[in-house]
Amino acid sequence: MSDSGSENLEDERTYIGEYEGERNEAGERHGSGRAVLPNGDIYEGLYKHGERSGRGTYKFRSRARYIGEYYMNLKHGQGIFYYPDGSKYEGSWVDDQRQGHGIYTYSNGDTYDGEWLQHQRHGQGVYTYHDTGSKYVGTWVKGKMESAGELIHLNHRYQGNFFNNYPLGPGKYVFDSGYEQHGEYLQEKGNAEEEEPVTTTILKWKPKAVTCLSFCTSAKDDVSSGQGLSEEGTEQTTYEEQKEEQSLIQETE
Repeated sequence: MSDSGSENLEDERTYIGEYEGERNEAGERHGSGRAVLPNGDIYEGLYKHGERSGRGTYKFRSRARYIGEYYMNLKHGQGIFYYPDGSKYEGSWVDDQRQGHGIYTYSNGDTYDGEWLQHQRHGQGVYTYHDTGSKYVGTWVKGKMESAGELIHLNHRYQGNFFNNYPLGPGKYVFDSGYEQHGEYLQEKGNAEEEEPVTTTILKWKPKAVTCLSFCTSAKDDVSSGQGLSEEGTEQTTYEEQKEEQSLIQETE
C-alpha cells in the first residue's frame, strides 16, 4: 500500500487568516492560540515567535488531521496524522516528514511498524498483511524490501535476500512440519498484457535440496521412499506459495 498523503500546511506567515490567542511584546503569536486560515484549515496549539512550536492540532479542510509536536512551523517530534482515506501514521517526525520509528496503519488494515526516513519505509521494519496475517520482517531501503528478510505465513516461512521488493538469490522455505527446502530465486522481466507495455517482475524458484530438523527425522524414510515430501512435491508447493508472496508484495507498492 502507498503511504503517501496530503500533509502540506498553509504558511501562516503569508496567509494571516484569523487568530485568537496570546502574543508577545513584539506582537507575534506566542503561547497558546487558535488560527483559522483563509483556506478553511484550523490550527489550535502553541506558538513561539509567530510560528507553530510545541504541541498542537492542525485540522485540514480535507478532513485530515495532525495532533502532535511542531518546531518552526513544521511537524517535528512525536505526532499522529490521520489521513482522509482512513489511514493513520503514529510516530516520529523530522522537518515535516515521517522519520525515525513509527507505525502506519493503512486503509485496508495492513500495518507497518518500523523505521522511516524522509517519508519512506527505511531500515528495519515489519509489514503485516491484514487479510492473511502474513508478514514481512526485515530490511527496507527507500520504501522497498531490500537485503535480508523473512516472509512469514500461517504454516511456513521464507528466509533469504530481497531486491526491489522481491526475493532474489539463495534462500529457504521453512515448514512447520520441520522440513526445509533450500533453493534460489531468480527475477525475470516480463510485459503485462495491457495497451501500454508495463514491465513486471516474474519470480522463478529453483529448488536444490530438502532437509529436515530433528523432530522430523522419524519421517525421513518416508521422504526417501517417495511416500512423504519430495523435492518435486515441495517445488509444486513453493510455486503456489510464490504466487501468494508475489501478490502480497505487490500490495506494499
